[in-house]
Amino acid sequence: MIKKVNWDEVPTEQVTPKMQRKLVYGDKVMVAKMRFKDGFLVPLHSHVNEQVTQVLSGTIRFWFGENKEKVVDLHAGDVVVIPANLPHEALMIGDVEEIDTWSPIREDWLDGTDDYLRSND
Repeated sequence: MIKKVNWDEVPTEQVTPKMQRKLVYGDKVMVAKMRFKDGFLVPLHSHVNEQVTQVLSGTIRFWFGENKEKVVDLHAGDVVVIPANLPHEALMIGDVEEIDTWSPIREDWLDGTDDYLRSND
């Protein structure tokens, strides 16, 4: 089934006071358009989903690896592909707008078990 949507029509979920997201997904892929306030930290985590992050505005500092051994700053226009199961952490530097894509879809984001994000402020 073909699904056509406009981001303006997708409901916004206020995950924390510093994070909001909109989700569009099918059977095998999920896209999230997100806004973060300056200083929001996504704690070190990993998942079975391959992830593509596109920064629209602001800067995201990523740390990759179990010991956060690789540091990468992404600015507006930058895209990073994160392999499945690779531990990563991210800090928002300034207010950030970005789009993430995952395959398979993030079931934890749909069933509300994404506590690693919700406990962050």
